[in-house]
Amino acid sequence: MKSKTRKVAIVGSGMVGSSCAYSMVNQSICDEIMMIDRTYDRAMAQALDLSHCMDFTGTRTKVYAGTYSDCAGMDVVILTAGANPQPGQTRLDVLDAAAVITKEIVAGIMAGGFDGIFVIAANPVDIVTYMVWKMSGLPRHRVIGTGTSIDSSRLKTLLSDVFSIDPRSVNGYALGEHGESQFVAWSHVTIGGKPILHIMEQHRERFSHLDLDDIARKTKDAGWEIFTRKGSTHFGIGSALAYITRAILNDENKIIAVSAILEGEYGQEDVCAGVPAIIGRSGIHELLELNLNDEESVKFGASCEIVRSGISSLSLSQPE
Repeated sequence: MKSKTRKVAIVGSGMVGSSCAYSMVNQSICDEIMMIDRTYDRAMAQALDLSHCMDFTGTRTKVYAGTYSDCAGMDVVILTAGANPQPGQTRLDVLDAAAVITKEIVAGIMAGGFDGIFVIAANPVDIVTYMVWKMSGLPRHRVIGTGTSIDSSRLKTLLSDVFSIDPRSVNGYALGEHGESQFVAWSHVTIGGKPILHIMEQHRERFSHLDLDDIARKTKDAGWEIFTRKGSTHFGIGSALAYITRAILNDENKIIAVSAILEGEYGQEDVCAGVPAIIGRSGIHELLELNLNDEESVKFGASCEIVRSGISSLSLSQPE
């Protein structure tokens, strides 16, 4: 009997990388997880710790430490290693440091013969995703950033509190940069299939207190609220990484708001931004172009310009 072992490498064994691995182990998403870190002992320690979960999970996931050169046989490589912003900084402020780290990682992985799918969480994620695409030489559908997946999840959670429903009954997206210029496409937010704008219009007295601008602000600032209180955000983004990876390995064709390379979609070229996409075994099967209203289209264009400006400040090239 032939078998196909599903293998995932996680580069960065810190809080995000380990939370992602823990989520994948508990959900039995893959058969093997290879932990990689600049400090090999840290990767080994995380792998050992994670391997001790197996007696308490439904299936066994082999977890071990490795190096960039071991990524050739991986189906998915997840990049979490990066630079964290300091108090008062934005995600864009760590771009220079992130660029140095990313170049080293991608060069090492591609030199080993990797030919799978990259999933990126390192910030600023839209620009780092674009960098990985350019430096790896892989087609755009095989380079995926977490983008606004976590922001969209935060939006659903906030709305679930307001309407007293399960977050999974809310459908909607934060779009654009995973950063200060992101926005909520309210024209496409639905609850149980019904547009939220129609619900508010129909029940004016009940939801007169609801401030959509405030909810959009809270969505954008949620990560910073966590970061300033405990110094990192990792459970949510770790789960988002696992969610995207599961959609890839199981060929789920699930629609997720991810950071994707745009080549004409939404009227944007040669830039990376958060948009809904169909995710399956080949990576991004298709980008969904929402029919944004005029205000949302302006916001999306402005957000892409911010990402494009960051990209233009870098010197990028593909490996020889």
